[in-house]
Amino acid sequence: MNLDMLTLYFTRYGAVAIFVIVLLEYMNMPGFPAGVIMPLSGVWAAKGNIRFLTVMLITLAAGVLGSWILYGLGRMGGNLLLEKYLKKFPKQREPIERNFDLIRQRGCFGIFLSKLIPMVRTIVSIPAGVLRINFMKYTVSSALGVFVWNLVFVGAGYFLGDAVLAYLS
Repeated sequence: MNLDMLTLYFTRYGAVAIFVIVLLEYMNMPGFPAGVIMPLSGVWAAKGNIRFLTVMLITLAAGVLGSWILYGLGRMGGNLLLEKYLKKFPKQREPIERNFDLIRQRGCFGIFLSKLIPMVRTIVSIPAGVLRINFMKYTVSSALGVFVWNLVFVGAGYFLGDAVLAYLS
């Protein structure tokens, strides 16, 4: 999938495309990274195709839902799921172990901070579920981190517009 194809999806399916792509990204699925998806959503808002607030709400909802799914997998499958995941993706052992340490040391503030760190932000939900962090506290911490992360990237697309498109092309 290239930038033209992504733009076509945004044009054809609108907010649904943004939601699905961001959801998959927050579930750590292969595809476009936030560095492409979020600014493009911001550019789309700047061009008047969708409201900025709407983009922020959609990306926040998708990010939180994706985080909940991984949290649930971590909570239900626990260490068994984590070990299977790490066998399949051994390079992610170190970031996940850092997440465990950060969550143990910093609690919900650690979850918030993790949502602001590339690579770590999408996988922090699994250790949070394994550690059985209080769901409401986890949700608030995640939502705040997702909001800040998305605001930076969507805002960059919104305010820098065509410069972002030229960079992404």
